[in-house]
Amino acid sequence: MELIVINRNKGTELGECEVADTFFSRLRGTMFKKKLGKGLILKLPGARSRSGSTIHMFFVRFPLDIVFTDSDKNVVDTVSINPWKTYTPKKPAKYVIEMEKGTIKNSKTEIGDKIDFVCKNA
Repeated sequence: MELIVINRNKGTELGECEVADTFFSRLRGTMFKKKLGKGLILKLPGARSRSGSTIHMFFVRFPLDIVFTDSDKNVVDTVSINPWKTYTPKKPAKYVIEMEKGTIKNSKTEIGDKIDFVCKNA
């Protein structure tokens, strides 16, 4: 399923994303890809702790912007991260949105903003 990620507070579009909602799709994430193409929404299972929301950039070849949201899709943290790094968000996250570097700045996305996922074909 492909979704468009929208920042409702700013009225900006972050871009198109695919959804990773199984253990293996989340595990693979963006590893081994030569370029990102579409973004990726990682839907984390159950209630997560901060450490349970940690992301890694092992075997990822390019920098990414990451938006962390809670179950209500409120932004709890953002980060621009380079390959071979790890990052633990400031608060637990239900969704981790991996996008091209520059997406956070271009969409003016900040902690506290409300994000929404809209079906591309709707």
